[in-house]
Amino acid sequence: MEMTPDRWTYTCRYLEETFGRSDRHLLGLRDRALAAGLPDIAVTADVGRLLHLLASTTAGRLGIEVGTLGGFSGIWIARGLPRGRLITIERDDKHADFALAQFEGAGVAGQIELRRGAALPVLEALGHELSPGTVDFAFLDADKVEYPAYWALLRPLIAKGGLLVADNVLGSGSWWVDQVDHPARKATDTLNRTLAEDPEFDAVAVPLREGLLIARRRD
Repeated sequence: MEMTPDRWTYTCRYLEETFGRSDRHLLGLRDRALAAGLPDIAVTADVGRLLHLLASTTAGRLGIEVGTLGGFSGIWIARGLPRGRLITIERDDKHADFALAQFEGAGVAGQIELRRGAALPVLEALGHELSPGTVDFAFLDADKVEYPAYWALLRPLIAKGGLLVADNVLGSGSWWVDQVDHPARKATDTLNRTLAEDPEFDAVAVPLREGLLIARRRD
C-alpha cells in the first residue's frame, strides 16, 4: 500500500498516542516551553520513550546530550540512566535556564550537568576531560550541519556496548532526505554513511518521526 502524506501523518500521530505516555510533568513541558518562547522542535514523546529505553540497555554510567533545548529529551535520557549522570550541552542561555527548571521539577536535576556554550568547543573540552570509552549513551539533536564534527569528537569516548543516537537523520521541518543539495541533508547523509561503514559499530536508521540513527559500539 502506498505511503501518502495523510497516512504518514496518521502513522506518526498513532505512534505518539500509543507509545508516548508521559507523566504529568512531561505532559505539560511542551506547553510551558512554547509559552516561554522556545521553538516547537523538541522530540515527540514516543521518541523520548525510545531514548529512555535505549539508554537503559547500556551500562548507564554517563550520557552526553548535544542540544538541550527545553529539557524534554534530557529528562527521558536521565531516567534511563538511574545510577548514572547526563552531561547536556546548550548554547542558548534562555533555553538552558528553562531546562534547568524542568530538570528540577522532574526530579532529575541531581543527575544532570548542563554545560553552556557552542557544542563543538564544549565537546572538545570533554574530550580532554573524559577518558576514552567512558560514555555509554550519546544523543545528537543540535545543528545538523555539524553532526559529522560532533561524531568525530564523540567517537573515541563511546564505550564498548555504548550507543550513539542522532535525531533528524532523514529530515526536519525545512528539508528532507530527497533534497540532496541541502547542507543539513549532506551532513546527516555523511553521518549516516560514516556509521554504516564503521567496522567498530553496528548502525541502523529508523523512520520514527524525522529519522533516528542508532549505533552501538561492538563489545
